[in-house]
Amino acid sequence: METLRRRIENQVMSLTGLSLGTLDLESPKGDPGLFGPGSVSWRVHGDFTSMLIGGISALMLQVLHPLALAGVWDHSNFRHDLLGRLRRTSQFISGTTFGSTENAERLIEKVRTIHLKVVGTAPDGRPYAASDPDLLTWVHVAEVSSFLAAHLRYRNPYMSRADQDRYYDEIALIAERLGARDVPRSCRQVQDYLRRMRPQLQCDARSLEVVSILLDAPAPSRLAEPVGKLMLNAGIDLLPTWAADMLDLHMGTLQRGAVRLGVEGAAPVLRWAMRNGSSQRAKRRMDLD
Repeated sequence: METLRRRIENQVMSLTGLSLGTLDLESPKGDPGLFGPGSVSWRVHGDFTSMLIGGISALMLQVLHPLALAGVWDHSNFRHDLLGRLRRTSQFISGTTFGSTENAERLIEKVRTIHLKVVGTAPDGRPYAASDPDLLTWVHVAEVSSFLAAHLRYRNPYMSRADQDRYYDEIALIAERLGARDVPRSCRQVQDYLRRMRPQLQCDARSLEVVSILLDAPAPSRLAEPVGKLMLNAGIDLLPTWAADMLDLHMGTLQRGAVRLGVEGAAPVLRWAMRNGSSQRAKRRMDLD
């Protein structure tokens, strides 16, 4: 049983930013980082299963913004190293959520510097820049709204509205440190923001290609393949209906039910196996284990 547990954990860890080996979440002792163990952000970001599903859904949602898509298309090697890109994104989220204050601020500054180099012209002739405050807000909201939606579906459907609002209020700090502006800080504000953004969104051939690459990405091993497919389908299922319609990603009622049952069966196994993830390491830093 221990061998199986370790094997599952190794497979899971290979998908995360921790596999890059450059992030120390266990020191310095006692440093709460930007949020601390009492935060809602630690709760939401501490569950690998829901974060993976939310991250998949967020990526599909983000590519509906023409300027966000142009930046990824022109400046990312996602076609050849999708897993590497996902690991780097995971590292940023883990480090800014669970890392020490110094590590979190270092990661934010690193991303700010990278963003300054991501500039260009979209196919419709509009200039884009990854450092654009409005574009940063879009990327942030697409991410955190998906993370929270996945957490509510698969981890804690009884989270109070007050705690949901608190999550958005807390996590806005990261977007603002990156340079975003007018960041929504409550469920109502996020809902209003997404409604206002919908006329600016579109799905074209490049959007569909990014999604196709994501859905066809090979699993890290044969053992992980069925779970990976399940998580991808759960990410599709998590999309807002209007976004799924734009991407032509339709699922029937029976398929949705099967996906949700599958995740509910797999999630406890993944949680049982994970003993050395980001939240566990951060808790050791705070002597909470």
